[in-house]
Amino acid sequence: MKKSVLTRYRVMAYVTGVLLVLLCLCMIGKYLLDVDGAADATRVVSIAHGWLYVVYLVFAFDLGSKAKWPVAKQLWVLLAGTVPTAAFFVERKISAELEAKVTDAAPQTAKV
Repeated sequence: MKKSVLTRYRVMAYVTGVLLVLLCLCMIGKYLLDVDGAADATRVVSIAHGWLYVVYLVFAFDLGSKAKWPVAKQLWVLLAGTVPTAAFFVERKISAELEAKVTDAAPQTAKV
């Protein structure tokens, strides 16, 4: 597996996680605190999170298929983008697990 597959997943996991936390904060501002402009911010952040979550799903599925994960693990990773802060924890666990596979698969270059 190429390192770029893991890197794409990691970037989208962080982006999805940050946007989901931001969306939660916007919704708190809109529904609990009645902050001016929170409704507009909620709309913008929810649209951005929705579209970027689809990109996250594609990259996470690509990573899972190349890593040959079982279906349950694949679903666990795919759903991590829907629970606030879960994407951060799942990303760290997956990265630590796959880092060895990525470095083992990298071609050995001779130093001169």
